[in-house]
Amino acid sequence: MAEMGFHFTSLLLTLLLFSTLYSKSSSETFKCSTPSTCHSLIDYISPNATTFSHIKTLFSVKNIRSILAANNLPLSTLPNTTIPANQTIKISFPCLCINNTGQSNNEPIYTVQKDDGLYHIAAEVFSRLVTFPEIAAANNITDVDLIKVGQKLKIPLPCNCDDVDGVKVVHYGHVVKAGSSLELIAQEYGTSKDTLLKLNGVNDSSLLAGQLLDVPLQACNSSVRSDSVDYPLLVANNTYFFTANNCVKCTCNAANNWTLQCEASGIKPSNWSTCPAMQCESSLLSFGNSTTSGCNITTCAYAGFNKTQTIFTTLATRSTCPVTEAPGNYASRIGLSWDYLLISLHLMLLLVRPIQPDRVKAQIYFKENPQNPNKNPLIIIFTNKKSYFCLIS
Repeated sequence: MAEMGFHFTSLLLTLLLFSTLYSKSSSETFKCSTPSTCHSLIDYISPNATTFSHIKTLFSVKNIRSILAANNLPLSTLPNTTIPANQTIKISFPCLCINNTGQSNNEPIYTVQKDDGLYHIAAEVFSRLVTFPEIAAANNITDVDLIKVGQKLKIPLPCNCDDVDGVKVVHYGHVVKAGSSLELIAQEYGTSKDTLLKLNGVNDSSLLAGQLLDVPLQACNSSVRSDSVDYPLLVANNTYFFTANNCVKCTCNAANNWTLQCEASGIKPSNWSTCPAMQCESSLLSFGNSTTSGCNITTCAYAGFNKTQTIFTTLATRSTCPVTEAPGNYASRIGLSWDYLLISLHLMLLLVRPIQPDRVKAQIYFKENPQNPNKNPLIIIFTNKKSYFCLIS
């Protein structure tokens, strides 16, 4: 029995060590180069059936709308809707980048339950999104065996706010599925394999199911001012986001030319008694509405808000006009056609007339056009009388 207990303890320690090293290698990829704040996304996969209400409590989400928005689900979805085991749910949370590390900004907060241990909280409650040493460090716990029932623990979810290749993105903590690869992940989320390699320091041979990857998601273009409280407003494709104290709902859909579409949310504001009026000045357009003139679409777009209960708007115009070829190109083609015709006539004369070797010698060359090496090769015809040139268009 003693020997069995020894082997069991050794096995448990080995599993703990492997889990720690495995999770640590994932979380270390979320590094920030500059101090900043933003909103990030992360996958949560519950091993058991759960509900949106339970996930809301677990991740200290203020309103279930945040979870529905991150997963592009209708607002009519009920909090007690059952989520099957092992289904992926995206969680939106505030990220703080400081000391070259990205972590969730003081949330979620977990309350220790009876028989809880830090390893259980990290590996089983939060599905290995963090490690127990990270929880201990975030809460200044020196002895990982000494936690009390009812104790509040800050859970440091990994995140990032950095630009990627000079572009602002939404960083997404993606849990790798079995059988996946960097190429497949890159294709699914609109990035490149090289970008994933650079951000995460992994390759296909070292990629493991359940590993957490930093995946940069393209955000829709917006008209938000740089002095707005919510600047830069980054909303990823197939998600929506509530801003301006919940007065505004902004949706990102790549099919809409990657342009952020914002409208009045119609829900109760979070910090204001009522939502302020939203209309574009010097225009009859109401917030979120558009008008068409020819092939131009003008929208009264969201431009941000300030702390004095003002929501900014601006008129944003987008052209849907078809691209037409410049007239000059057509004229030049006509000229080239005439040149080609004249040269063709000369060629016919040369071929039809009896050629006297002592009087006329003709040679035809094809030469790259120096004005446009990619097309329009140049025909050069040399005789002992004259040289002819022609462009093939």
